[in-house]
Amino acid sequence: MSVKPWKLISSRLDRANHILSIRTDKALSPRTGRAHRFFVLESSEWVNVIPITPQNEVVMVSQYRHGIREITLETPGGVVEPTDSPEEAAKRELFEETGYQASEMIPLQSVHANPAIQNNRCWFFLARDVFLAGNQQQDDKEDIDVMTLPLDDIPRLIREGRITHSLVLAAFCMYYTEFQFET
Repeated sequence: MSVKPWKLISSRLDRANHILSIRTDKALSPRTGRAHRFFVLESSEWVNVIPITPQNEVVMVSQYRHGIREITLETPGGVVEPTDSPEEAAKRELFEETGYQASEMIPLQSVHANPAIQNNRCWFFLARDVFLAGNQQQDDKEDIDVMTLPLDDIPRLIREGRITHSLVLAAFCMYYTEFQFET
């Protein structure tokens, strides 16, 4: 392999808040020998859950996303808190956003959210035989509608551009890769 790691010359934290930090790295290109600056978004790990009911329906959420200023159709997900494992975060986020709990939580894979500019991973889980266990527990910054959709409709919703969140698409990719013969 001819690609080599870049030598880090310096790294400094520029800005930080409770969601993310912006870090500036200066690194030396092994190919050209020139130094360049790179901006990195440091963030907590994330989780994304595909909750499926015994009736083979997917519990989906709809919410407004400030980044694109639009309402999106997604699966439940969120931040892995410092005291959580990814699986604990998946269970917590599923319940908080939807009021559902899972009989079984199966880890799928994890991906780098956007390794060009971010340092975190997103962990995917399949929640099997989910059931309504209580009310949503949204925080002040959330306004989430919950719905169930037939699992068989998901590929069509993706093709039609109704599901556009890249991490949700990656989660379904992992699901269909792993469980394609079960659906």
